[in-house]
Amino acid sequence: MSSQRVVLVCHAATAATRGAVFPGDEPVEAVPAVVDLGEFDQVLRGPTLRCAQTAHGLGLAAEPDERLRDLDCGHWRGRGLDEVAAAEPDAMTLWLTDPDSAPHGGESVAALTRRVGAWLDERSARRTAAVTHPAVVKAAVAHALGAGPAAFWRVDVAPLSRTTLRGGPGRWTLRWIVSGTG
Repeated sequence: MSSQRVVLVCHAATAATRGAVFPGDEPVEAVPAVVDLGEFDQVLRGPTLRCAQTAHGLGLAAEPDERLRDLDCGHWRGRGLDEVAAAEPDAMTLWLTDPDSAPHGGESVAALTRRVGAWLDERSARRTAAVTHPAVVKAAVAHALGAGPAAFWRVDVAPLSRTTLRGGPGRWTLRWIVSGTG
């Protein structure tokens, strides 16, 4: 059984990430410079504009993968975290404490973790790079460590950070996290 390497690159900062706003499909604030991330057998990205711009800026010819899409925050999209907490405090508390809840009408953290975990475990390429969203990286780390969706809120992911996972289905190891900017 050969070991796989998956490098998850968080997209560059956006106005939403800087302003603690539930994101839509906004552009990045600044396109990153090309960096040498190594060689990959497969390069993927989330389907949003911010992932496409980040991948392009990094010099990656990445194919969009729908399973790398961001957490769907339903009717909270475009609203600030503080605004939602003030307007819907019970819903916000439920969302932050129950991984199966989706009071915003979108996707639950548990559903996101299952989706991303399935994507991770289906990797067949020896070396995969994926430009994606902070929530997707958090879900991948929670899955890889076997911690489940409750660990989602215990992971912090910075713009342009790189998270490396090694192993394969049922035996992933968090190799390292390289901080980004922001």
